[in-house]
Amino acid sequence: MSLFHLILLALIQGLTEFLPISSSGHLILLPQAMGSEDQGQLLDVAVHVGTLGAVVLYFWNDVKRAASGVPAMLIGRLDAPGARLAFHLAVATVPVMIFGVFLAATGLNDALRSMAVIGWTMLGFGVLLWWMDQRGSESKTDQDWTLKDAIKLGLWQAIALIPGTSRSGITITGARALGYGREASARLAMLMSIPAILASGGYLLLDTGSEWTPDRIRDCAIAAALAFVAALLALKLMMKLLQSVSFTPYVIYRVLLGSLLLYIAYT
Repeated sequence: MSLFHLILLALIQGLTEFLPISSSGHLILLPQAMGSEDQGQLLDVAVHVGTLGAVVLYFWNDVKRAASGVPAMLIGRLDAPGARLAFHLAVATVPVMIFGVFLAATGLNDALRSMAVIGWTMLGFGVLLWWMDQRGSESKTDQDWTLKDAIKLGLWQAIALIPGTSRSGITITGARALGYGREASARLAMLMSIPAILASGGYLLLDTGSEWTPDRIRDCAIAAALAFVAALLALKLMMKLLQSVSFTPYVIYRVLLGSLLLYIAYT
């Protein structure tokens, strides 16, 4: 793959993974827009590894707290420091894993990768994000995260396996519906992305054994590094903007892009 294509792929993944505008939808549209072949699962895994590194670094204190609580969680001591956070993250990841296996087993994974589907989800879930953001209260912080809310947000997150939905966008939508503030909603969505990316990346790796060639490994390393930088910048920008700006700019982008995709798909 050319260096230009790798840079474009990494930038799109890095900038869209944590913004509520759907990275998967953009990655599916990229080869269609460029008239090239799909980049393949191995490169998808590589750019996801890059974005995973960015969110772990940005939320390092929370990640360290959750990781330190895993041993206590495994023996049922949820009152230990970090154990409750680790448990809630694990619970919230279960729905997306179950739904992911279902989509893969039924073949719906490939059937949903169409411009029309991405257009509808981009538009529909964008409007839903705006609605929940406007009407949702800001009474809860991420410290108020309960097991019940973790289950609900896990179900919201599972919907993101439909291309164009946006994992961060739909999780933020669910959190705003539950009464979490904008920054708290984004923080929970980002933390939930860590086990979700690990799970999806691990699953994709099972199907990429034949793709491990020296050239592909080089391409993956370049793409992962660039995606890491782009994702870190996008994270910092979004978390800073949320102190004074709502999610409306992202919604406007989603509505415009979704409308354009639907026009192209049906004409």
